[in-house]
Amino acid sequence: MSRRRAAEKRPVTPDSKYSSKVVAKFISRMMVDGKKSVSRKCVYGAIDFLASKTEKEALESFLKSVENVKPAVEVKSRRVGGSTYQIPVEVRDSRKEALSMRWIIAAARKRNGKTMSQKLGAELLDAYNLTGTAFKKKEDVHRMAEANKAFSHYK
Repeated sequence: MSRRRAAEKRPVTPDSKYSSKVVAKFISRMMVDGKKSVSRKCVYGAIDFLASKTEKEALESFLKSVENVKPAVEVKSRRVGGSTYQIPVEVRDSRKEALSMRWIIAAARKRNGKTMSQKLGAELLDAYNLTGTAFKKKEDVHRMAEANKAFSHYK
C-alpha cells in the first residue's frame, strides 16, 4: 500500500451540449490518443441516434442505457490457505458507473458497423432494450457472483 496520502477526486466539468457530468465522463473514457473532439462527435452522434430510435429525450435515454448495464455485485479473488476463492462483493456507485461505461465502449468497439458513432449508438440502443454484449457482460458478472455466493463469508 502507498505511504502517500489518498488520491484526490478531480471535479468533472459537465459537457457543453447536455450539461451532464455522466456524458462528460463518457466522452473522456471514449477518448483515444487525447482526441477529445473526435470522441465528443462520436458520443453526441450516438446519443442523437439513440434518441431518434427510442422516441424519448436524448439525455434521458442515454442515462437509462448506462443504468441498465451497471452491475450490483462483482467477484474479487481472495487467497485463503492454498486456494483462491472468487468472493462476491457489492460495487461502489462510482465503480458501477465506470464499469458500465467501459463495457459499453468495449462492446461498441468490437461491433461490426460503419462508423464508431453508429456502433456506439447501436450498443446504447441494445443496452436501453436490455440486450447486447454490454448487458450480457453484466448478466455474466451477476451469474458468477450468484454461483460463488457460498464463499461470501471470506470477506
